[in-house]
This record gives sequence, C-alpha cells and structure tokens, in this order.
Amino acid sequence: MTALTVLGVGYAASTQDLGRPGFSEAGLGAAGAADRGAAALANRMVGNRPTAAVLEALLGSVTLRADGHVVAALTGAPGPAAVERADGRVHGAAIGAVLMLGPGDVLRVGLSETGLRTYLAVRGGLAVEPVLGSRSWDSLAGLGPSPVRAGDVLPVGVDADGWPLVDAVAPPLAPPSGGPVVLDVVAGPRDDWFRPDWRRTLTGQTWTTRPDSDRVGVRTTAPDPLVRQRDGELPSEGVETGSLQVPPEGHPVLFLADHPVTGGYPVVGVLTAASVDRAAQLRPGDPLRFRLVG
Repeated sequence: MTALTVLGVGYAASTQDLGRPGFSEAGLGAAGAADRGAAALANRMVGNRPTAAVLEALLGSVTLRADGHVVAALTGAPGPAAVERADGRVHGAAIGAVLMLGPGDVLRVGLSETGLRTYLAVRGGLAVEPVLGSRSWDSLAGLGPSPVRAGDVLPVGVDADGWPLVDAVAPPLAPPSGGPVVLDVVAGPRDDWFRPDWRRTLTGQTWTTRPDSDRVGVRTTAPDPLVRQRDGELPSEGVETGSLQVPPEGHPVLFLADHPVTGGYPVVGVLTAASVDRAAQLRPGDPLRFRLVG
C-alpha cells in the first residue's frame, strides 16, 4: 500500500474528515476539519470523495516523504512549499495546485504566511484507523487517531471517485492580511439575555483573537464587553459549531469543530458556515469584526 512517512511536524498536525456526527447523546461532538471549505477543496482537487481524510497542519510546517506514487494538493493557509525529488532536484509547490509525488520524493511545507491551518489531501485519502466511524482527532474528547508525529506512516486509501483537477489552481482559503476579518452572525437564540445595545457592542468595534484559542473555540477580547440584562445561568443546552457563547466577562467564545455539545452560557448569535471557516484561520492577535445578517 502507498503511504506517506512523516519526517517532521513543526507545531501540530492531525488527520481530519467530516467528523463523527450522531454521538451528542453520549457527550461527543462531531469534530472534523476546522476549516471545512479548505479541506473540501483539497479533496476535490485530487478527485476524492467528500468523506476522505486529510491532514490538518497548524501553521503549515510539516515534512512528508512519499513511499509510492501520490497525487496531492495543499489548500488553506498559504506558505512556502517545495518538493525535493529523489534524484535531488527541488521544485516549488503551489498552494491550491495538484502535486505529483514519486517514490522517495519529500514534500516540505513551510511556515504559513497568513492564516492558521493548512490542509493536505492525497488521492485516496489518508487511511489511518477510524474511531467511531471517523478519522478525525477530537482534541476536547481526546478521541480519534492521535495527532501526527515524526516517524508516523500514513497509509493512502482508496477513497477517490473522480479525476484530479491537474490544470486548476485554486486561491488559498485564508484571511486577507492588513485588516479585520469580517464574520457574519445570525442573532440568537439567547440575545434577549443582553442589554438592548448588544448589537452595537458586537458589531461596532474590532475584536482581537486571544492566544488561548484552539480547535475548541476562538476566544476574543475587545475594549467593550457584552453586558447582560438578566442574572443567573441557563440550564445547559445544546450548542452548534459557530455559536457565539458569552461567558460572564462578556467576551464571546466562537465555537469551532471540537466544541462541547452543551453549554450553560447564553449564545448571542451563530456564525454562518462560511464565517466558521474564516474564523478557523484566525491567528492569535488577528483582528476581527462581526456583521449581523439576520
């Protein structure tokens, strides 16, 4: 079986697919790729089924050797990449383009220039052992194939049903540099827990991504927090990916793929799917603005 051997991981990397929905009654979230759009694009470019597992690499920074003929694509956070051929030649590797790797070729992905998560898809998908039907690592539950480390061998599967898009070059799916990332929010379901001016507070200032953000959620801060008009706490209720949950200090936490299935803090709004993907690419310190769309 064709495989990729991991030669190095700079920060963190894990296998991810569409996740494992359907286990919320057992207290398990779906997990899956944090930036689903970027992961889906990588799979489309190599002709994979949507269910194929990809590699999600934090800030790029991963090095892998092909142990056979491999068709691959990189999407998401862009950065320098190169293919070192087995005969010593070196070729640049573009984000958003299909790459052809031969036996012994080494793919080196450097530190991403903008954005947070880079995705690598290989034709056939990464065939690591699934857990509860998914090849996704869930950082909150500690469930799924373990995060990828140097020395790991990642088998290439047969989860493909289309032709690679060898002549297509897709733009990287990462936030633009030089200004706040705009995230679209639908109000509710618990916006009535906040003072009537909550819309102005949420949308009228720039928020900053905190360093303690992770796959569970993007934690934010701003000069003016959201202020409640109701005391007490909610009974725990279900929360969805993209929920803006507001703890007592008033700075929203934007739930990503590994979020808990329930929460007791009020949710002031829920992000659109496209905005969840943009949020998954925010680095600590990145500015963001919220825009109400409903």
